[in-house]
Amino acid sequence: MKSYSDLIDQTFDFPSREFKVKNHELLFHDVNLMDIIREYGTPLKMTYLPKISENIQFAKKIFNDAIRRHNYDGTYTYCYCTKSSHFQFVLEEGLKNDIHIETSSAFDIPIIWNLLENGLVDKNLYIICNGFKRPLYLENVTRLLNSGFRNCIPILDNLNELDYYDEHVKEPFDIGIRVASDEEPNFAFYTSRLGLRYNDILDYYQNHIRDHSRARLKMLHFFINTGIKDSAYYWSELSRFMYKYCELKKIDPDLDTIDIGGGFPIKNSLGFNFDYEYMTDQIIENIKWICQKNHVPTPNIFTEFGSFTVGESGATIYSVLDQKLQNDKELWYMMDGSFITHMPDVWGQNEKYILLPVNHWDNMYHKVNMGGLTCDSMDYYDSEAHISEVFLPKIKENETLYFGFFNTGAYQESLGGYGGIQHCLIPAPRHVLIKKNESGKLTTELFCQEQTSEDMMKILGYTMRSK
Repeated sequence: MKSYSDLIDQTFDFPSREFKVKNHELLFHDVNLMDIIREYGTPLKMTYLPKISENIQFAKKIFNDAIRRHNYDGTYTYCYCTKSSHFQFVLEEGLKNDIHIETSSAFDIPIIWNLLENGLVDKNLYIICNGFKRPLYLENVTRLLNSGFRNCIPILDNLNELDYYDEHVKEPFDIGIRVASDEEPNFAFYTSRLGLRYNDILDYYQNHIRDHSRARLKMLHFFINTGIKDSAYYWSELSRFMYKYCELKKIDPDLDTIDIGGGFPIKNSLGFNFDYEYMTDQIIENIKWICQKNHVPTPNIFTEFGSFTVGESGATIYSVLDQKLQNDKELWYMMDGSFITHMPDVWGQNEKYILLPVNHWDNMYHKVNMGGLTCDSMDYYDSEAHISEVFLPKIKENETLYFGFFNTGAYQESLGGYGGIQHCLIPAPRHVLIKKNESGKLTTELFCQEQTSEDMMKILGYTMRSK
C-alpha cells in the first residue's frame, strides 16, 4: 500500500507554487502549518495576506500586457468587490496595490469613510456602487457625491434610481447603467433580476439622461454570475453587451468606460487549469474588434475581482477528533468544526476547495467521509473537485491528523455571519493573519480569539449573573 504522499505525487503535478511537503508536513506559501497549529490550535482560520497583493499584481500585469500587445486605446482599472471579504486587513493589503472599490450595500459606505480617515484612500478613489439600493444606500452614495468623491459612480439598477440623485446630488456627477444579462441556459430564470432590460436602455438614456443638467452616463456595466470562463455563453453575453455599448457610444460622447463584472476563477483543486493570460488576451481582442466593426473608440476597462483577490489567501484548518465506521464501508473522520458554520458554501452551494492533510503524509491512505459537529445530516464533505471521493492518511489510535481546506478566503465569514450565532451554537474559530514585514520576513498575528459562550449569551439576550 502506498503512502498519501505517493498518491498526490502520482495524481498531480506536485509540489506546486503554493504547496510543498517537508518532513511529511505541509507548507502553505512556505508557512509551516504545524508550527501555526502548535501555537494556536484548531479549528483555525488563517489568512496569508501577501497572496492578495500577488493576485492583484498578476491581473494588472496580464491586462496591461494584452492592452499593449493589441495597441488597445484604453486604460485598465482593478476594482475589489468588498462583499467577498469586508475585513480591514483585506482592504489594507489590497489598497497597497493602487486598486479601487466596488460596493453593494449601504454599510459599505462607512468603510469608505474609515479608509479615508485613516489615510488609506483619497477622494480620487473610484467607487462603483452596485446593487438594488434601499433608501439608506441612496443616502450614503449621495453623501459621497456631495462630499467631493467625483469618481463615485452609482450604477443604475432600476428605472427609478436616478430620480433620487437628481433631487439630492448638488454637483455634476457620473452614473453607470447595469445591463441585465441573460442567465446560463440551465439557470432557473432567463434574465438576471439585476440591471435594466437590454431593450429599455436606449430609450431610458434618451428620455432621462441625454439632456440631464448634472448627470452624465460614464459607464456601462456588465456582470454574469459564472465569472470569466472560456464558454460560448460568456463570449455571447460579452459580445451582446459590447454591441449595446457601441450603440450608446454613437449618441453619447461622455460614455467611455465599461465594467466587465464577474471575476476570474480561483483554484479549487490541485489539478486546476485555467489560462488567465489567454482569456485576458481574448477579452481585449474581442472588445477592440467589435468597437472597430462599429466605428467607435475602444472603452476604458474596469474589472471587479472579489474571490480572485482574496480567496486564495485563506485556509481553514481542523483536526480529526475521532474516526467512526458506521457500516461495513462508510468510515467517518469527525472533525473539530462544522461545514455549515465555518464553510457555509460547501453546505449550501456544494462548493469545492483544495483539501490536504497537514501531517502524516508518510502514512498509508484510505477513503473517508468528513463529518462536521452539528446535528444536521448535511454537515459533511465526501467529494473533491477532481474526484467523487475523499482520501486522507490513515491514523492510529495515538495519532492526531490535522488537515486543511485551502483557498477559502472569500465569502465564508459574510455567508456564515461572522461573530454571530451559528447552527448548534458552534463557535467561530480563532483567526490568524500571516504578514510580511518590511524586510520580507513572515510574521503571525492573532486577529481574533475563538468565540466564547459569553459572546453568544450576550447576542441571545441572556443576562449574565456575576460570579
